[in-house]
Amino acid sequence: MSKLKKLEENNQGSLGKALQSPMQRRAFFRYAGGTAAAAALLLTACNDDDFFPMPPLEGVDLGSGDIGILNYAYALEQLEAAFYTEVVKKSGSALSSDEMKVMKDIKAHEVAHREFFKAALGGKAIADLEVDFSKINFSDKDSVLTTAQTFEDLGVAAYNGAGKLFSDSGNGLTYLLLAGKIVSVEARHAAAIHDLISGNNRKFGEELIDRNGLDRAFMPEKVLQAAGPYIKTKINFSNLPTK
Repeated sequence: MSKLKKLEENNQGSLGKALQSPMQRRAFFRYAGGTAAAAALLLTACNDDDFFPMPPLEGVDLGSGDIGILNYAYALEQLEAAFYTEVVKKSGSALSSDEMKVMKDIKAHEVAHREFFKAALGGKAIADLEVDFSKINFSDKDSVLTTAQTFEDLGVAAYNGAGKLFSDSGNGLTYLLLAGKIVSVEARHAAAIHDLISGNNRKFGEELIDRNGLDRAFMPEKVLQAAGPYIKTKINFSNLPTK
């Protein structure tokens, strides 16, 4: 957590100020996307044609703009941190010592992510969510690892999809940079879980990476629908930016 907070402070300082300059923003996009064509490719990677019902207008309101996106990430990190906390507490008999070490490491990362977003949002952070892990058998290795795989793959797709929703401003680009650093950690988690399941024979197929060599990118409605069975608290995401 302390490293992430220092990173944010640094970014809000010299980097944040630099990104407020139009010239610096163009340099950032050249660095991040390489070319305009590549940037366009990144922005269209998600499946916008998928149909989803209207978002609920009741429950915890994530808010709008950059704050809404940060609260969206905070909600997902709450879910992941709660899951790995339960795994470490309850799955000692189901996992080997090496597997449990991986779980403890991931738990530490997810708790750090959760606390980082909570601190960054301050008074604008949503309340603690109530989770529902009743369908997970924490005494069964397959149940634990399959759920971990679902959460990590979903987390990577969620951050990939949310990146384009941040505003094109100094703070928005700072958040985008931080989200990029977190999604790379989530991708490492996903690879580690895939290795535990498959014995170092992890998936690289089109179910995760498209024909352009890009990982999946899901919009919030698709992510929250997939995560819905594990979250008791109703989430109102109707005010989030959509493009």
